[in-house]
Amino acid sequence: MTPGEDSGTRLLGLIGEHLDSIRAQLTDEQYQLLLTRLRALAETPPDDSRAVRRAFQAVRLCLLPLPFDHPVREAVDSVRLVATAPVSLPVVLRTRELLARLTAGLASTPALPAEPPAPPDTTAIIAAVERRLLRTPALSAAEVRGRYLGSAPPPELIRLADPDLGDRYPEFQFEPGGGAPYEVVLEVNRVLLADADPWGAADWWLSGNAWLGGGPPVALLGIRPDRDLVGAAVALVEGD
Repeated sequence: MTPGEDSGTRLLGLIGEHLDSIRAQLTDEQYQLLLTRLRALAETPPDDSRAVRRAFQAVRLCLLPLPFDHPVREAVDSVRLVATAPVSLPVVLRTRELLARLTAGLASTPALPAEPPAPPDTTAIIAAVERRLLRTPALSAAEVRGRYLGSAPPPELIRLADPDLGDRYPEFQFEPGGGAPYEVVLEVNRVLLADADPWGAADWWLSGNAWLGGGPPVALLGIRPDRDLVGAAVALVEGD
């Protein structure tokens, strides 16, 4: 068994073992997003190793809010999922097993009240997350194309699809005064696979980050050394 296969499937096993404490530590919004990302991973074709790696990374991002001493959070930091064919199948199969247990009610859960509340609307929760991210100042697609004289902007830039305004590029990615993108932003976005998961990458930049002292990474642009920001992203994605 490869190191990536062992750590990847081990993390998924730990999620199943500690589901109660994960649920207690995450907000309703964070927990439902985790379940949504697990479903997406379970539905990923196992022979598409790059897609599996991206979907697995999205699951890991959802676990970042857990306390550092939580066994699942510790496993998140140690996982190094290598995008090779032997890794993909066990990871997808383990995810499907986990979801089957949840569906069958075999996972450990707290006692339910006599009249349990209706389950939260996952679609509405995800939409709320997206609305929060869309509230950050952004440039329109036309404004960004203008900076590149009509050429396509770098694919590493985070591009969020606004249902009312079209594609939006969060403004924090660019140097002040109409400048080019920060090189460190492009580098971090490559690490976070922002071209495949722009919402996850945007959430990383705009949410608190324990690796960087608790504040959002976006507030540290030009303040902390670039290597610190890149290192925090690499530590999340690669587990180094």
